[in-house]
Amino acid sequence: MGAAASSGVRLAELVATISLGTDLGLGQSMEHILRQTLVSLRMAELLAFDEAEREVAYFSGLLAWVGCHTDAYEQAKWFGDDIALKRDGYHYDMGRPVDLLSFAWHTVGRGRPPLERLKTWLELPLAVRRSAMVDLRNHWLAADELAGRLGLGEPVRRSLRESFERWDGKGFGGSRGEEIRLTSRVVCLADVVTAYYEEGGENAAVQVAWQRSGTQFDPALVELFCANAADVLSGLDGPSQWAQVIDAEPTLARVMTDPEFDVALDAIADFIDLKSPYTLGHSRSVADLSGAAARVLGLPDEDCVAVRRAGLVHDIGRLGVPNSIWDKHGPLTRSEMERVRLHPYLSERMLSSARALSPLAAIAVEHHERMDGSGYPRGLNHASISVVGRVLGAADCYAAATEPRPHRAQLTPEEAAAALRTHVRQGRLDADAVQAVLEAAGHRTRRRRELPAGLTAREVEVLRLLTRGLSNRDIAEKLTISRKTAGSHIEHIYAKTGVRNRAGASLFAMRHGLMID
Repeated sequence: MGAAASSGVRLAELVATISLGTDLGLGQSMEHILRQTLVSLRMAELLAFDEAEREVAYFSGLLAWVGCHTDAYEQAKWFGDDIALKRDGYHYDMGRPVDLLSFAWHTVGRGRPPLERLKTWLELPLAVRRSAMVDLRNHWLAADELAGRLGLGEPVRRSLRESFERWDGKGFGGSRGEEIRLTSRVVCLADVVTAYYEEGGENAAVQVAWQRSGTQFDPALVELFCANAADVLSGLDGPSQWAQVIDAEPTLARVMTDPEFDVALDAIADFIDLKSPYTLGHSRSVADLSGAAARVLGLPDEDCVAVRRAGLVHDIGRLGVPNSIWDKHGPLTRSEMERVRLHPYLSERMLSSARALSPLAAIAVEHHERMDGSGYPRGLNHASISVVGRVLGAADCYAAATEPRPHRAQLTPEEAAAALRTHVRQGRLDADAVQAVLEAAGHRTRRRRELPAGLTAREVEVLRLLTRGLSNRDIAEKLTISRKTAGSHIEHIYAKTGVRNRAGASLFAMRHGLMID
């Protein structure tokens, strides 16, 4: 057997992409974790870390807080906006009772009427600290599992566990002082000083480091950081740190094989769905339906693979919307709906940071677009939504309908199928995409219209653009495919239809009614 094909995706790129989701969950500015990682690496240089230690600092820095959304449902119950809660948490030293009480006073039941807030206070478990330790354990377990599924070694996983320790021993596992791995101490310091730098500059970062020296932070590290703060924090306020972090990967750039990439995306899908108990398994369901439906439509293998992979990560932008919205039982307000409408854009924003993931970003962003232009985030209509985007949208709609949501019970498969057909009649979803999704889901459907000359749905889409005079480059840009792929489709069209030029293709398309959706 030959070696597995390369996916073209570096492990560092994928982990860095995940870190952008962590930024959203923590309520921090985009690329906070990337900046934190640069601070960790600069501290590692001052500490003369060897290559193995740098690798641990690098990957544990990118993943340390990745599990922060695992208890978002519970946090929303007690505190309202779970993202605001995590953002505000940076301003308190949780090992100090006065800070812990102040934090609870300002956050428990926030945003609720006074009587309801008082009730929440009374219902809040007395063992607040114990509950916090359980939450931190959940954070670590999620980070540890993801690290394991990404193929990261035991040193990284151990450092992730100890990221929740404190110098004074009041952390997750009770380890204190030099019992805590040095890389974990560095990452812990880097996270907080980076957040303070982003808010108030170098002086704020130095001040918080001194304030928490000996409690949350290693005093020796604080002294080293403060003595070199200008250099350690240099350039962090630039437009983007992406390239710098990817280039700083300590070891030889590890490029994942196709099977490794698929395993990693499966892990990320599960990680995304932990955001809410109502979405567990959603991303895998959408992915499987999308991939199967694409094959029903006869799309090329590369499109079938791409739409399945996009299905796995299409909802990563959900991490940027608080659970007080996702898990709300009543109707959403206008401002809440605007935040919901933003999540496909956030998915695109994160996935497009890595060039190798950009094709998935272009598909994922379309999963809430609708044929009549009523979707979001861009309000595209049928002429602008790709075939794979239509498939993903139909699969997402079907999967969501068969899952429970806080405002409704789950539909039966038959009810979900009826709902999708109604969307087709209303002009919101593509008829072919819906039929393919329903067939993939096991529903009996009317036989899909056979396309002439053995053309696939994708080839018909290319044919329509070709007949309108678009060049190979224009077709590639329009469909978000490579020029080589566009040229290959055109060659297949000419071979199957027996024509040799655009004029002949135009006549063929009109004769067979292919210019009408």
